[in-house]
Amino acid sequence: MSGALLLDAALQSMPYGFCVWSPQFRLVLWNQHYCEIYGFEPEHLQVGMTLEAVVGISSSLGNHPDQTPEAFYAAYAGELLANRDGARHKSQEAVRGGRIIETAHVFNPALGWVITHEDVTEEIARTEVMQKRGRELERQNIRLDAAVNNISQGLCMCDAQGRLVICNEPYQRIYNLPEALVRPGTQLEEILGHLFDSGMSSGTSRQQYIAWRRDIIARGEYGKNVHEFNGRVIMMQHHPMKDGGWVSSHEDITEQRQIEARIRYLARHDALTDLPNRVQFLEEMANAEAAIGRGEQAAVLYIDLDHFKGVNDTLGHAVGDELIREAGMRLWRTTRDNDLLARLGGDEFALLLRSVSSEADVAKVANRIVKAMAAPFTIGEHQIDISASVGIAMAPQDGVNTDTLVKHADMALYKAKADGRSTFHFFETGMDEELQQRRSIEAGLRAALARDELRLVFQPLLDLEQNKIGCVEALLRWDCAERSISPAEFIPIAEETGLIVPLGEWVLREACRTATTWPDGVRVAVNLSTVQFRNKELVSVIRSALADAGLPASRLELEITESLLLADNESTLRALHQLRAMGVRISMDDFGIGYSSLSYLRSFPFDKIKIDRSFMRDLTTRSDNLAIIRAVIGLGQSLGMTTTAEGVETPEQLELVRALGCSEVQGFLFSPPLAPAVLELMLIRQVEHTRLLRAAS
Repeated sequence: MSGALLLDAALQSMPYGFCVWSPQFRLVLWNQHYCEIYGFEPEHLQVGMTLEAVVGISSSLGNHPDQTPEAFYAAYAGELLANRDGARHKSQEAVRGGRIIETAHVFNPALGWVITHEDVTEEIARTEVMQKRGRELERQNIRLDAAVNNISQGLCMCDAQGRLVICNEPYQRIYNLPEALVRPGTQLEEILGHLFDSGMSSGTSRQQYIAWRRDIIARGEYGKNVHEFNGRVIMMQHHPMKDGGWVSSHEDITEQRQIEARIRYLARHDALTDLPNRVQFLEEMANAEAAIGRGEQAAVLYIDLDHFKGVNDTLGHAVGDELIREAGMRLWRTTRDNDLLARLGGDEFALLLRSVSSEADVAKVANRIVKAMAAPFTIGEHQIDISASVGIAMAPQDGVNTDTLVKHADMALYKAKADGRSTFHFFETGMDEELQQRRSIEAGLRAALARDELRLVFQPLLDLEQNKIGCVEALLRWDCAERSISPAEFIPIAEETGLIVPLGEWVLREACRTATTWPDGVRVAVNLSTVQFRNKELVSVIRSALADAGLPASRLELEITESLLLADNESTLRALHQLRAMGVRISMDDFGIGYSSLSYLRSFPFDKIKIDRSFMRDLTTRSDNLAIIRAVIGLGQSLGMTTTAEGVETPEQLELVRALGCSEVQGFLFSPPLAPAVLELMLIRQVEHTRLLRAAS
């Protein structure tokens, strides 16, 4: 059978209308389905008829009811003229009986416009039918496009005897076929032999692939195969025809496969660090369960970057992202080849150590991680100090499945952070109860303000020169329904979760409000957390609290620790100078326990130094403690700063610090923390006592 007859048979067997219009809008070719769609009788159409004449007949048959023949002709002719670049253009039109016809036309300079017409009414109404017909339309379009050589895929058509009828240029180009092998009549097996000789690989042997092609040809079934040719990935689809022949399409899907591989990679890797993500980590953990079940030891390490949130808040997310990348690289350098390091999200990482011999080996890895993360990071012009806390769960002793090991490693991480951060901790029995307690405290703190469970107590500071109360420190207490919770329990959790910001603001406002009921000469001291200074609105909040209470700024004293300056020197100093300019007094609390206290006295003119209570212990028996206190008091005097000795509990301690020239004392010898009413009564008595002394003199 000739190529022309095969093409004619293919066109007449198409389940949709087909016609060709010349560049002069003259009818060249059509099939029976075209007539059936529009209701044309055989005598209606003739070769050479104009498009305008056919549109008139079509309109008279009830087609395009929403347009006049003239309007439809103008729109349709304009649509065809606008599509002469070889691209396929689709549109829809309404015909008699309320049917919807989809037309698709492509321009060929030699033929004109090749147009298909398909009734898509049911396809629009029913998705399943539309998809089925779409597949059929696609298979039929392959035949049409092969005939007019107008698609980018490689196509070849063979007859029932396996002889090449026609192929297009993309087919020849994909396989670099010589002219002799693309002539009509060439046997398929000659082409396949050449392809295998030229480097084609199908994933099976040459004989198996040829046998597979013979089998689907014999059975007249659709088939698909992916093979490689000269480094490219080609997908071949075999489409049988009713006469025993077939059309095969050949598409270069190399880029598609690369994109798919990249998508699979990204689905299991973190985009920022390029480390495996939580999905892959959990998959690898699940895969490791079999080895753990056989008794092989493994370890799961949960790693959290300490103080990372402060970096994001103060330096921005761009610096934070770069810090995460650098941290990921440092962590990766601490691992072995068979370890799996993953970023779980945010500032959390996880490490799976396979085939470990002992806890000591795991501890060495954890220690390497802690040390690596303790070194400063240089990000752009910023030097950033963070650290890492690590929680460790050992398998099989701490669990044999993924959920248990991950849970226990997370609990151990909580313990490491509670122990002061920048350390590691192994999981221990009982941590679950401790974690639940921490979470209970966190949940309770969130509701404590609304439930009116918070209160302030006040501990006086005695001015040794005037022998009277000159300042009072506000201390936070929490009385929940079950018990009174120590600040040592809830303050660290409040700082870790950020709840210290609203709690701290409440303390500040309540302390200022209460201080307005005291005599004018008495100041109130409020502790500020490092976390509160990360709030860019802190200075505004303090200004608002003073204004709302009507308290002069000179009567407010803010106590900070040197860890605040260590965390973020530049922005902190800027805020402290703003506060001091307002008239607020600034005290350094717990002075002497850090490694760089003296350097901070040079960086900011503090009003007061509070000597840590640890130096009061054994003051009367240890000469070194006495020497340190003498030095600090002398330093404060030379710098014009008030000095306060904390933790004074015995008369001997009081006399020693008084003799050394200390300005103030604070401790249970003079007064424990008092309820507001009790303190107010004490201050009233002090005022009365002062008045009597003046009257007597």
